[in-house]
Amino acid sequence: MHYRTSLAGLALCCAAAAADRAPLGTPPPADAVPRLEFAFEERVTLDAGVVLGDTALGRRQYIPITGGTIAGPRLRGSVVPGGWDFQLTYAASGCTQLSADYFLKADDGTLIHVFNEGLACSDKEPLYFRPRLEAPKGPHDWLTRATFIATLELEMEQKPAAGTVPRLEAVRIRFFQVR
Repeated sequence: MHYRTSLAGLALCCAAAAADRAPLGTPPPADAVPRLEFAFEERVTLDAGVVLGDTALGRRQYIPITGGTIAGPRLRGSVVPGGWDFQLTYAASGCTQLSADYFLKADDGTLIHVFNEGLACSDKEPLYFRPRLEAPKGPHDWLTRATFIATLELEMEQKPAAGTVPRLEAVRIRFFQVR
């Protein structure tokens, strides 16, 4: 008998809570909307791209990461040389899938893995990325638990040789933590 009473009470409680819910698709209240907080910025230096060529999926290339610096209120350090930015430009759409895989070294010597993905479909649209970071347990493990959105800006060579196209020298990636 006690079991039935508990179920009835639970059903009444759930029905009351459901009656207080806004209809599906209603914008949430302002205090329920995630906000972004600037965490740090990377300036990643790059070598020339290596074109593998056209594949069944599209044009494939990779760009070697040669180093860089990190600065910001939550993290400082350097970009470890040796990572890669893999790119696939889909033949059907012309959009480019970007997947960067590299390591950071915090000022205290901690190594942090970064895997950063995004899709670029137009030169006129801003580039947003979904970075995932993995840090060892300790002072930087908040990076593993946090959710980030990143923006990317290209830094072209300032003074190319006469008659040449400026090459991509570096990228600036700003990391914003979702709160």
